[in-house]
Amino acid sequence: MSLLSLDKLTVRRGVCPVVDGVSFTVQPGEFVGLIGPNGAGKTSLLRGALGLLPHEGRSSLSALPAAARARAAAFMPQGREIAWPVTVETLVALGRSGQPEDGTAVEEALRRMALQGYRGRKATALSGGEQARVLIARVLAQETPLVLADEPVAGLDPEAQIRTMQVFAGLAAEGRSVIASIHDLGLAARHCSRLLLLHRGQLIADGTPAEVLTDQLLADAFGIKGFHAMTPEGPVFQPTEVLR
Repeated sequence: MSLLSLDKLTVRRGVCPVVDGVSFTVQPGEFVGLIGPNGAGKTSLLRGALGLLPHEGRSSLSALPAAARARAAAFMPQGREIAWPVTVETLVALGRSGQPEDGTAVEEALRRMALQGYRGRKATALSGGEQARVLIARVLAQETPLVLADEPVAGLDPEAQIRTMQVFAGLAAEGRSVIASIHDLGLAARHCSRLLLLHRGQLIADGTPAEVLTDQLLADAFGIKGFHAMTPEGPVFQPTEVLR
């Protein structure tokens, strides 16, 4: 049973489609990286899939009542502003809003994001990268089958980026699924089981990192060349040259 199914999803800005007839499904156990250049439609696709933007076509999530949708999927938007001076533990526990109290879920989310030592600190007093980790933990505490995250590793230091990607891959290994928009193609190649490549609002490639990060597709979508290698720890990809 798919956790997300899109059928010709279209999101418009005025009369212009910023997401143009995109169709795909996400199955349990997948870590899907949503990649593409700036303006490709990644954020609009995630928000349209959740019913947060008006759209045409069908999304299995947006068709659900709000309460059922909250149980089916957790969403981490790009915006990371924390307005309330609550403790880290309290903020992470907000991911349980509307669900039974579960200290175990909160504790596990703190552990996954290496935040046990932060639990009593005011979230508003943390650095931007630390706040991002707290917001990821809040999403994890929701314990939904599907997580949608919009640029979750943007602005994080390398250790936190790798940890976050490993956490998401771990969720997939447990049978949950993650779809995350990612600008760092090296991280996407290393950790994602599948990549969706958007270009000008259209889905132009869908497959494994090796199938999507080809010379031709990189040139078409990004105007770049890249270096590929396979190591004992997994694939490595590094953009190397601008072609345009």
